[in-house]
Amino acid sequence: MNIDLYQVDAFTDRPFHGNPAAICPLESWLSDELMQAIAAENNLSETAFLVSAGNRYQLRWFTPVSEVDLCGHATLAAAFVVFLQNDTVRRVEFDTRSGLLAVEKDGAWFRMDFPAWTAAPFAAPALLFDALRVEAKEIYKARDVLVVLNSESEIKAVQPDFALLEQIDALGVVVSARGTDADFVSRFFAPREGIPEDPVTGSSHSMLVPFWAKRLHKTELLAKQLSKRGGVLRCRHYGDRVEIAGQAVLFSRGLICL
Repeated sequence: MNIDLYQVDAFTDRPFHGNPAAICPLESWLSDELMQAIAAENNLSETAFLVSAGNRYQLRWFTPVSEVDLCGHATLAAAFVVFLQNDTVRRVEFDTRSGLLAVEKDGAWFRMDFPAWTAAPFAAPALLFDALRVEAKEIYKARDVLVVLNSESEIKAVQPDFALLEQIDALGVVVSARGTDADFVSRFFAPREGIPEDPVTGSSHSMLVPFWAKRLHKTELLAKQLSKRGGVLRCRHYGDRVEIAGQAVLFSRGLICL
């Protein structure tokens, strides 16, 4: 059995930046065990599998250790592959564990329609501060824990203890602050999912966009993720939905041979 494999760098306009995702278009679903094994073998933060279902696609995402309910960069990368295979298509819809997600092609950008998450104040355990090696007064939680710091320089300086961070009861931990040349910046850590630091995390912006839109009193925001690879996201807040836009480039394509 041969399976097409695309590796796409998402939230960037050049290779070796943004967040790499593996995309596997399928004619029908493989077993969960096989898809998880492929994701572990790829050893990227996400491997996405998609199956055509009429006018839509079904889409699932796997980290090296588990399936997740929502992933931004691999959704963008999956749409990139669909558009690559059919250059007349300008909109694609995915049925996912987080409901219907749509992606529209707008020139070199891909605009994703995602849910908006409200982050509530969170009484963080002392372990969190030991793990991040920071002091912070503002802690919130939706799917992920959000730690608000004072500046972009503080975000860049964070050096987590990943063994401790893995003990925090959340999919991921986000540190965020106002940016110097962006509205806000962030970093994302998910060692429990086999991802010590995710290069660019679209799904965390389902929480970050509503948070910073309210704080900055604006609905259109420019975001940057300050990982080593880095990434840029154009965001809009629409009440119970957010738009997260990014660019993408194809890094490689090949076959999985089983």
